[in-house]
Amino acid sequence: MTFPKTLLLGLKADQFRHPLDFQATQALKQIPGLDLIVRNLLGSLAEQFFYLNNIAASVLVGENQLPHLHNLLLEACKVLDLEPPQLYVQQNPAPNAYTLAMRGKQPFIVLHTSLIDILTPEEIQAVIAHELGHLKCEHGVYLTPVNIMILAASILPIWGTVIAQNLQEQLLNWLRCAEFSCDRAALLATQNPRVVMSVLMKLAGGSPTLAPQLNLDAFIDQARAYDNISNTELGQLLKQTQTAQLSHPVPVLRAREIDRWASSQNYQSLLHQAQIVYNGEMTSKGEWRNW
Repeated sequence: MTFPKTLLLGLKADQFRHPLDFQATQALKQIPGLDLIVRNLLGSLAEQFFYLNNIAASVLVGENQLPHLHNLLLEACKVLDLEPPQLYVQQNPAPNAYTLAMRGKQPFIVLHTSLIDILTPEEIQAVIAHELGHLKCEHGVYLTPVNIMILAASILPIWGTVIAQNLQEQLLNWLRCAEFSCDRAALLATQNPRVVMSVLMKLAGGSPTLAPQLNLDAFIDQARAYDNISNTELGQLLKQTQTAQLSHPVPVLRAREIDRWASSQNYQSLLHQAQIVYNGEMTSKGEWRNW
């Protein structure tokens, strides 16, 4: 059932960007030629390979192909005030989604079938909106090289060792920080923090059979318990060691962050400053028209 959503017309990335994302991005900009170095390592041939791989081995979503997913994409783009990228669905047993925004090519999002299988439509939209957050924040400068390296390690094993050695800690730290901003984009699009936290819960321990049985309130309590570990120096050290080589923050931490931001003045102000719509869009004259 559709419920009233706020269209965030004129939304700018810095209005919802997580402070850690901003700090990490500034730090990356201080590394001379980072983008050039990564691209020289992988080469334009690698970019073309992964672009063609998604075109050839995935299903392009549209009005006549999985239209329910297409509609979720269009609605999220309307809310976030963003031009729709291409959306692909790919058969893959590992629940995942990713975005590539390569120079000179239309950006696209890929959803794995195993991820779709464990999520509700609202949760799928949250994932799509998360990926849109990367586009809104213009993460592509660094996100695309990271995604290419990660994909190359799994698809082209011959590169695995070299790639792993070149995934610098600072680049991974930036990516983890960027994910917090994109979780905020997911909240802005769904406007329901429980939906976003439910996605994170299912990423942590979901499956087609277990997902409907999971208890979100218990997962939120688990997130608070994880926070308590930071109260000791040993706990803080263990957390840093656990996440140092991860491309994403651990799900419980992401859930705790979104729970906090949903109650913040920043989030509430973004919603209150925009226009409320219900199954329609307000014209400049204050009239209503259907989507």
